[in-house]
Amino acid sequence: MSSSLRFHRRKFVQTAGATVAAAMVVPRHTIAGSADNPPSERLNIAGIGVGGMGAGDIGAVSGGNNIIALCDVDSRRAGETFKRFPEAKRFEDFRKMFDAMEKQIDAVVVATPDHTHAVAAMAAIKRGKHVYCEKPLAHSVHECRELAKAAAQYKVVTQLGNQGHSSDSIRTFCEWIWDGAIGKVHTIHAGCAAVNSGLDALPRLKERHPIPEGLNWDLWLGPALERPYHPAYLPGAWRGWVPFGNGTVGDWVCHVVDPVFWALDLGAPSTIKADVKNYDPKTQGDAFPKGEVITYEFPAKGERGPITMYWYSGTERIPRPADLEPDRRPVETGAIVLGDKGTIMYGSHGAGGVRIIPESKMREYKLPEKKIPRTRGHHQDWLEAIRQGKKAGSDFSYGAPLTEIAMLGVIAIKFPGVKLQWDAQAMKFTNLPEANQYINPPYRAGWAL
Repeated sequence: MSSSLRFHRRKFVQTAGATVAAAMVVPRHTIAGSADNPPSERLNIAGIGVGGMGAGDIGAVSGGNNIIALCDVDSRRAGETFKRFPEAKRFEDFRKMFDAMEKQIDAVVVATPDHTHAVAAMAAIKRGKHVYCEKPLAHSVHECRELAKAAAQYKVVTQLGNQGHSSDSIRTFCEWIWDGAIGKVHTIHAGCAAVNSGLDALPRLKERHPIPEGLNWDLWLGPALERPYHPAYLPGAWRGWVPFGNGTVGDWVCHVVDPVFWALDLGAPSTIKADVKNYDPKTQGDAFPKGEVITYEFPAKGERGPITMYWYSGTERIPRPADLEPDRRPVETGAIVLGDKGTIMYGSHGAGGVRIIPESKMREYKLPEKKIPRTRGHHQDWLEAIRQGKKAGSDFSYGAPLTEIAMLGVIAIKFPGVKLQWDAQAMKFTNLPEANQYINPPYRAGWAL
């Protein structure tokens, strides 16, 4: 590629979120992620956290683009991705990756554990890099707010990794709700049957284990407060631990609540209350419980009335709706949406479909016209937005407030049975000052947004 082409491509992708991007004309037929993208339209992409889910994310954005850097603190988990992209430079510390390759990188995929999402994504944003970040966006309310603010300030194209947002099902649900299919919505029962809890492993934390070869435990901890390595934390199990994950509510709200958040413009709740069984946050607070029911109250907004949403995690299951036929299975991961004229049941990730229940009412319903543009997939939506200088469907201005609902639920679990009054504009709880310490928990020395 000539130096002139390099300059024009770099100039375009660095300003794609700004209006000046319009000066760079991209052919309308260009398909983001197409293997035959000309060199001038290929993006230089780096991955932070490239094992597990990160491996899938990198694979999804690799077609027609250049994977030039891969960063992971665990070479065991990242091994297959390293082999798949042998020409990509390898790093353990994303800060060193940016120091070495900042000028070469156009976009970054962040798929680390939850507690390092914000520091990694913010490091990329402040360097003007477009960011795709796995859900939940952050590990605290404060981080959500700061990431949304920075994405707007630096004019980068962002996308939260709630893949169902690009599905046909979420668009179908929105179109039906806006068409009045079930009248005015007043109640939502949403949840996920997965159990993300470290309770059973709590007694074993006194054991001491050597740090496995290939794992940089200090970097894995990142901004989390210092503690010894233990195999109860990783891989994957970190979701059940408060210092690293966000339990089932944090892991799944961005998927399951997304359709109602969009269709009903939920915004922020005014109250949050968690009911938890067999759990004492004072003695077991490092681990999430095995199940909880979190009640959110959303005030009236626009033409809709107030809405109550019940979230069910793990062992606490969504109640079977009265109008579901006896021979049909109730939803375990998804939602039941109640209106004054009917009920809709949907699954998560765009799976399980969207149905009015009972089926007799579904058959009577005249389907509305499809008005929301469909996408070619979540990762492609992000890549196309970068090339076209527009917003992605679940950019941080949308994904941060959605994630905040989950983070508020995480805080409520620490105060079982207490209805927390939330002032979203002031970003504080008004009736329980001690809960405010969890809005912006401290980082370990040497780490900052």
